[in-house]
Amino acid sequence: MELDHHYAVRVVWQGDRGTGTSGYRDYSRAHVVTAEGNAHPIEGSSDRPFHGDAERWNPEELLLAALSQCHMLSYLHVATKRGIVVTAYQDDAIGTMRQQGDGGRFTSVTLRPRVTIAAGDPAEAIEAHEEAQRLCFIASSVNFAVRHEPTVTIG
Repeated sequence: MELDHHYAVRVVWQGDRGTGTSGYRDYSRAHVVTAEGNAHPIEGSSDRPFHGDAERWNPEELLLAALSQCHMLSYLHVATKRGIVVTAYQDDAIGTMRQQGDGGRFTSVTLRPRVTIAAGDPAEAIEAHEEAQRLCFIASSVNFAVRHEPTVTIG
């Protein structure tokens, strides 16, 4: 069975300093991302090397966050289904983007989830990451490697 889900966001540029895009350094990359029904906007910019504001989220960080969040949510589902009781989950994800001329692309992302379980087999808790990877919609949508370096502790 196929079921389409539709998502919509609004991105509003806030970077006109009075002369618009009259020159590459004459405008800010500041913008706000909102979604219908979500009261918490995300303040965005470009990455610092691309004249962005380091105090705001950039698209590269948002992509990395989306992959990490999707994997975590898929993993929690798989753990529940398998009877693994997760009491803590933290991921320090890293990604590599290769700039090529005026463009670029992500070449890899590594998720490094640290999971604490109260019940279940630690080896199965590690193995559950493979199923979570298959279930993650975001990871299934990108054209670069998403690797995992999970650890599990009993707590």
